[in-house]
Parts: sequence; C-alpha cells; structure tokens
Amino acid sequence: MSNIKYSRVLLKISGESLCEPGGFGIDSQQSISIAKRISSICKLGSQVAIVNGGGNFLRGAAFSKEGIFPRSTSDYMGMLATIMNSAALKETLEYCGQPAIVLSAIAVPAIAELFTRTRALEELNSGKVVILSGGTGNPFFSTDTCAALRASEIEADLIIKATKVDGVYDDDPVKNPDARLIKEIRYQDIISNDLKIMDHAAVSLCRENNIPVRVINIFKEGNIRDALNGKDIGTIIC
Repeated sequence: MSNIKYSRVLLKISGESLCEPGGFGIDSQQSISIAKRISSICKLGSQVAIVNGGGNFLRGAAFSKEGIFPRSTSDYMGMLATIMNSAALKETLEYCGQPAIVLSAIAVPAIAELFTRTRALEELNSGKVVILSGGTGNPFFSTDTCAALRASEIEADLIIKATKVDGVYDDDPVKNPDARLIKEIRYQDIISNDLKIMDHAAVSLCRENNIPVRVINIFKEGNIRDALNGKDIGTIIC
C-alpha cells in the first residue's frame, strides 16, 4: 500500500501534453498515455482534479497580440480550447477505465456541466476525476490562476504543475545544458523577482491558502506518484 502524503491533488497539465511534441490538436496515443498515468494515481487513493490548458489549439494572450482580435475575445476562444481538451481527456480516462466528469465555468451543456464547488466535491468523493474546464470563466486570467482558484475552492493539499522539463531552472535547460535545477523556491521570491514560473495572481492565491506547488516532468514515468508520496522531485514552491 502506497504511503500517500496528499489525499486531494489538483493536477495542472498543458494542452500540449495531449499532442505530439511540437504538434497541434489532440493525439489519441499521447492522450491515452497521460490518461493511464492519471488513472494510476487514482488507484493509490488520492482524489484528483485537473485543470488543462488549451495551447495545443490556441493561446488567448498570444493570439490577441496579432492585433485583429481583442484580448477578451481571444481569451474566451482559449477557454473553449480548454473545454475541447477536457472533453477529450474525459473520454480517454473512461476508455482507460477511470470515471471522470467535466465541470466548466462556461455553459456548454452538450459536453460539460457547470462548475460549482459543491458538485466538484461530491464527484471527487465519489471517486471520479474532476476536470475543471473553461478557465475561470473570465478573460485576462490564465489557466494557472484557474488552477490556483479551483485548488483553493476544493481545498486541495497540493498543486502538481506538470511540464515537459524536470522543474524550475535558473535558465532555459533546452538552450543551456548547464542550467541548474532549483529544488525549492518561495512564493514571495517569485513575486519579488518577477519570475515567470506562474502568474502573480496564481502565486498569491496559493500563498494565501497555503497550497504548495510541485513542478515536475509529466513525461517521466512515476513522477506524479512520487509527488503524491511527498518525494523530493522537481521543484517545490511554498
């Protein structure tokens, strides 16, 4: 029996985790790989909520910089991208045998139910993976902020920010092979030094609600399980 340190976790994954590296849209095999990893940690006894990004389709903030679409419209388009990913992830999880539900901040009744804290907690307690979609339902907020907000609402013990690198580095590890992994960083240091790990609204919410954030490489087998067991992997933000 695994010694789980965190009984309720919010997993923040990027939209790109559902497609091939550098690809676009949703790749079924990549989605199955992610779904199997999520299913495996549910079997350990943790309650799992998920916030996914939409960058494999569209990033609202970047899209608005092209000058044609206002930021608010671009952000709503990005929220719709997260709902598409959430619907795909739900179906893939259930294909892998793990019950799941999509709760959205935006009304899309054909594929998702509206988010309420009460409903999210009910579904978590029933053993379902709860996929929290549609961002915060408001423009100008990132999916990192959504993750921090929802984690606060459901009283999560930990946010796992799943990335394609091993944690937070002092430089870009892709460009600089000598970049150093930072094992621990404080919320205040992120804000004071204007670090781009998470946006400041997300960091402030985590700090106010005492929710640690563990940044890990989702593509390394066993990393999510190790994070739930409290092992010192990746970077801890606290």
